[in-house]
Amino acid sequence: METTIAILFGSAFMLALVHTILGPDHYLPFIALGKARNWTLSKTLRICFYCGIGHVLSSVVIGLIGLAIGSAVFSLEKLEGMRGEIAAWILFVFGFAYMIWGLWRAFKRKPHTHFHLHSDGTGHEHNHAHVQSHTHVHDTEKKKATAWILFLIFIFGPCEPLIPLLIYPAAQFNTLIVVLVALIFSVTTIATMMGMVWVSLKGLSFMKSGPLARYAHSLAGLVIFACGGAMLFLGL
Repeated sequence: METTIAILFGSAFMLALVHTILGPDHYLPFIALGKARNWTLSKTLRICFYCGIGHVLSSVVIGLIGLAIGSAVFSLEKLEGMRGEIAAWILFVFGFAYMIWGLWRAFKRKPHTHFHLHSDGTGHEHNHAHVQSHTHVHDTEKKKATAWILFLIFIFGPCEPLIPLLIYPAAQFNTLIVVLVALIFSVTTIATMMGMVWVSLKGLSFMKSGPLARYAHSLAGLVIFACGGAMLFLGL
């Protein structure tokens, strides 16, 4: 029995690790939005952490409720599938809308040249953009709204392997084993999400965006749009 429990714990760790790494929707949105919205690394990781908690906790709660009421595993898998589809569509639509907004913003920020003629007959040119980089109150509100949308997406996003492959097998032992399996899976998932975000942002910090900086928001939207599309149409 101890060997079986050890295998179950190891499976919880490996499934969480592989499931998270192979699902780019677990970390790419944070990387893309963190860069585009100029979030600090600590803020990006904090948002990732909260979203990760919502992501795993929702599936854990559903799994535990299913065990308590004796619901069949295929019923819970169907529910998780519905939640996953909702999350994918939110990600897909949000990414598309954010990409369009980013393109509009990039167009508005397109620099153009003004020529000024002075009274002494000399003149000079300077570049000018309509949208400045300073922060307003409504910019802060938009950043908060973006973080809340991400949290909503991850609340709906299920941890597909957790219920059928881990919680139900663990329930054959006792409540403590179920809790430990769920805890191992949850901690590993969140740690992997944050690790992927940290490594990626650290690597990107050494790269200069140059002229692409103007398109940061539209590129972030494209990444999120692609993640949603991959979930919907490729089953990732």
